[in-house]
Amino acid sequence: MGGGHGHGQASAMARHHGRLLVVVAITSLVFVVQVVGGIAANSLALISDALHVATDITGVLMALIASHFAARPASERRTFGYYRLEILAAMVNAVVLFGIAIWVFSEAWTRLFTPPEVSSGLVLVIALIGLAVNALSLGLLHRGQQESLNVRGAYLEVLGDLLGSVAVVVAAVAIQLTGWWVIDPIASVVVAVMILPRAWRLLREAIDVLLEATPKGMDLSEIRRHMMDRHGVLDVHDLHAWTLTSGLPVLSAHVVVENSRLRDAGRLLDELHETLLGRFDVEHSTIQIEPVGHSDHEGARHA
Repeated sequence: MGGGHGHGQASAMARHHGRLLVVVAITSLVFVVQVVGGIAANSLALISDALHVATDITGVLMALIASHFAARPASERRTFGYYRLEILAAMVNAVVLFGIAIWVFSEAWTRLFTPPEVSSGLVLVIALIGLAVNALSLGLLHRGQQESLNVRGAYLEVLGDLLGSVAVVVAAVAIQLTGWWVIDPIASVVVAVMILPRAWRLLREAIDVLLEATPKGMDLSEIRRHMMDRHGVLDVHDLHAWTLTSGLPVLSAHVVVENSRLRDAGRLLDELHETLLGRFDVEHSTIQIEPVGHSDHEGARHA
């Protein structure tokens, strides 16, 4: 049984811990300003945007907590440590986003028939502040969103906030020009609609990880072909690949070899692990070297 480089690889999200803390701090200030301003201006659009910001803060905090636990060492009871907490946090974040969207739709429906007076000037000022802060947060998270599911979730939420701020700015200007207060609940619906696609995307990716689906962009056929290119390898079966947490793919395989290579199994394992790490960025792999005919005694095969 061959091992990869061990379980000590840091979670991808942990590398962006400081930037996430900065985003939490500045978005918390935006949340407070939007809540106070939304109540003062009687604007559902601004309040819905504030609630959306609150889910951003909660989601990032959950991700940071999960990252902290993920850094704890593995044990005999939890041999992979706490890496999956990051994925669970992403799933909870997605469910909360769905809940926020449903509440906004319900409140907007009521206000469409009896739209209250809205202080559009105050709404415009606060929305512009939110727009500027969201743009700053996007810049901070841009690099990390390519490496971590939770950082990507935070990035998508901030992007949605930025678009939401644009919608609120447009609504505030439109109210000032027309005096139609019904524009405010319509704008809140626009903000809620922006939440749904990214909430679904985040939930789907988290579910894929929990169901141990093959990592996105990884072609098992290509991996099998490269492994069989090694001298003496006759077959590769029971090949499985899954994601432990963001940025940490895991792979296992049974490799059937010629008898001559059984005497050189250690070197062959090194070659296979080098191929998996260098070509496919799989740092942790478990490979079983087998002689011809061994698979007949293994029982059910999975791949």
